[in-house]
Amino acid sequence: MRAIRAMMVVLLVLIIAVLVYNYRAGLGWTLQPPSASGGIDAEQVRDRGAAAAQNAAAAAKTVVERTEEVVGDASLTAKIKSKMALDDAVKSININVTTDGSVVTLAGSVRSEAERKRAVQLARETAGVTAVIDRMKVGN
Repeated sequence: MRAIRAMMVVLLVLIIAVLVYNYRAGLGWTLQPPSASGGIDAEQVRDRGAAAAQNAAAAAKTVVERTEEVVGDASLTAKIKSKMALDDAVKSININVTTDGSVVTLAGSVRSEAERKRAVQLARETAGVTAVIDRMKVGN
């Protein structure tokens, strides 16, 4: 008889403990366990995740566009430098080529007016170049 009474007291204490826990957790006086979401609004989390994904996609797009621009400029500069290196009339080591979009700037020194004209001509003939700014000096 004592064993049964002890079991009943333990069972009663457990039921009261569950009720108190649920009440303090905000679930009221119920014997149901807390929900699996733990009070998190799944739709709000989904919306925040979608917004974060859109922000990341926009940032990635910006990085890709800037990278393409830089690679395009470097590619155009390399094409022009290669043309000058292969041309016997131009000493390309003394000519600095910079590219901004499709505008090419040539700076440095050349030996003659003919070399300057040939360097400008090679730059203008390169595909993708819309304008050439000539800042080369003849002599020294």
